[in-house]
Amino acid sequence: MIGKTKNFVNEVKVELQKASWPWDPKEKGIRKYKELIDSTLVVIIAMLLLGGYVALFDFVLVNAVHYLPDSTEYVTQSSTKIDGQANLR
Repeated sequence: MIGKTKNFVNEVKVELQKASWPWDPKEKGIRKYKELIDSTLVVIIAMLLLGGYVALFDFVLVNAVHYLPDSTEYVTQSSTKIDGQANLR
């Protein structure tokens, strides 16, 4: 059981060394994560732009629907009551 676990850990280490990481291991400090920070900023800016676009589109549609005529108002104005029943003209 211990031998299988050690073998697994060694295989994981080998596979992780093959991976492409979003930072440069040769750099020191915060500059080590430059690519990671740049990618994160791109994602945050894209989310803000998309959120703004959706909010603007929602605002325009809500106001456009507000100015559409109300169909129930048309029906009540054009109907007359005869003997307690609503008859449409």
